[in-house]
Amino acid sequence: MKKIIATEAAPAAIGPYSQAVQIDHMTYFSGQIPLDPHSGELITESIHAETEQVMKNMQAALAGADLEFRHVVKTTIYLTDMSDFAVVNDIYGRFFPEKPPARACVAVAALPKGCHIEIEWIASSQA
Repeated sequence: MKKIIATEAAPAAIGPYSQAVQIDHMTYFSGQIPLDPHSGELITESIHAETEQVMKNMQAALAGADLEFRHVVKTTIYLTDMSDFAVVNDIYGRFFPEKPPARACVAVAALPKGCHIEIEWIASSQA
């Protein structure tokens, strides 16, 4: 059965999509950008600050589905500048200290609201 996941602890969807959709033990999360979930403002000081906010948003979205980072099985990172890869990789890695998920990282021309990073992911309650 399909279940829509929504939590106020993570930024609300800014379009016609759900924060996440759960089917059986798999949960598919829409991309998170560096929006502050309380103010709705975009965090833009640096790629470091943007990445930290995205990871916090991921954590909140996971919690809204009763999941944790250990349940994540696949992520896709979108960057507007691949020279940010090392900074993003360092911050991302802190959230997955053991058994990190499968991952892709791709460069894109632009992201919503002019941010520099977006991450989408898939989690499994059986992971």
